[in-house]
Amino acid sequence: MSDIGPQISVLKQTADPAVADAIARLIETGEDPELNRINVLEFSKRTSLDEEKVISGFLHAARLGLFDLSWNVLCPGCSGVLGAHDTLKSLRPDDYHCGLCACGYEPSVDEQVEVAFTVSPKIRRIAAHDPNTLPLWEYYKQIFWSSGIDLDKANFASLADEVVLETLELPAGEKAVLSLQLPAQFVIIFEPVTHSAHFIDVQGEPTRERQPLSLVYNNAHPPTGSITLRPGPLRLSLDNQAGTRVLPSVFVAGDALHKLLGTRRPFLTAKRMLSNQTFRDVFKADNLNVDQRLKITSLTFLFTDLKGSTALYERVGDLAAFDLVRAHFRALLEIIAAEKGAVVKTIGDAVMATFIRPENALMAGLRMRAAMDELNNKRGSNDLIVKIGIHEGPCLAVMLNERQDYFGQTVNIASRVQSLSTSQEIHITGPVIDAPGVATILEKEAIRPIQKEAALRGIADKIVVYEIP
Repeated sequence: MSDIGPQISVLKQTADPAVADAIARLIETGEDPELNRINVLEFSKRTSLDEEKVISGFLHAARLGLFDLSWNVLCPGCSGVLGAHDTLKSLRPDDYHCGLCACGYEPSVDEQVEVAFTVSPKIRRIAAHDPNTLPLWEYYKQIFWSSGIDLDKANFASLADEVVLETLELPAGEKAVLSLQLPAQFVIIFEPVTHSAHFIDVQGEPTRERQPLSLVYNNAHPPTGSITLRPGPLRLSLDNQAGTRVLPSVFVAGDALHKLLGTRRPFLTAKRMLSNQTFRDVFKADNLNVDQRLKITSLTFLFTDLKGSTALYERVGDLAAFDLVRAHFRALLEIIAAEKGAVVKTIGDAVMATFIRPENALMAGLRMRAAMDELNNKRGSNDLIVKIGIHEGPCLAVMLNERQDYFGQTVNIASRVQSLSTSQEIHITGPVIDAPGVATILEKEAIRPIQKEAALRGIADKIVVYEIP
């Protein structure tokens, strides 16, 4: 292992020192599997460190070369990794297929793209850097399945006892024959290296006759297909022409397998990463291509605008107004980051920000309003009045003007809702007020929203909005 002292010293200057120390201990003393596709949310929980500080710490550590960042497209059914990419630019809009689930997917960055960190081979060499040397089940745990599958010892015991009929490590260019008994259940012969599967519908009267099945593995990812056989003996012939080791496994596709694959834990999603201020600041180069579009099924947008800023410059003078506007921006940006949001851009005296959840956006809006009151009280004036609008819905992540941005009707509505404010009231939409976390905040703050209909410029139909007085 290389000396990481210099990098850790720099890391402590840019990230939380406690997080930097925890990262150093992980690199120095962690077992190999702990350093591959690190689930930073699980790391935060295990170390009792703040999630946002941990995410920021790992991002800065990756920038310093301690870790490699990966964007893994997951199957929503089995949480298998269908594509592992070292940059956001490599994500494709479609063409991801899971052999185990026999489904094709167009990935959404909400829950289908995992962001994970693996220690750099220049820092410390681990087994997962040479995945074809991993034992079969370690390959499944560390390479095929995502960090969102909770594979503890009990789960793996049930895998061996209830789910697996047979497994085999078959070197490149070799052949093998397996003899096994088919139960009267649906069976899958799955191979995780080539992501190929063959499905056997076992039904009918049991037989004593040996039933033959031949499978050939090659770079075209066969065999994928299905066959009906009877309960009884199976002679399975395997031919590895893939040019690399393959790991055929015979699974019983019953309740035990579904329970295993359904045991999930939270992981860092691409959606959350795109709305992380540290990522937007530090990884500007690792962004989307100009012609790339990524679907997000749900994102919360907050727009602000400083009311009467032109008149402010005339009233107090350019220098005083500039200082006021700068103080206003500083307060807003600090609040957005503190509430787990990210600034997309500033436009004049306006801010566009994104949040993973509506409740974070609402808390940011309430704190912004209080911060403006505090700044005004210090000056003994009422010069800073911020109009705020919040809306949640689907959108596209795109590149505009060399900046990662968002496009769609949700963005349009959010910007128009902000314009409804005439003073320091906040306007939110139905999807925002319907979020359980928002209802909790409103109840705690004893806020009674005022429902009304509003016509928004460029939007055909009136929409229901809620004024937060």
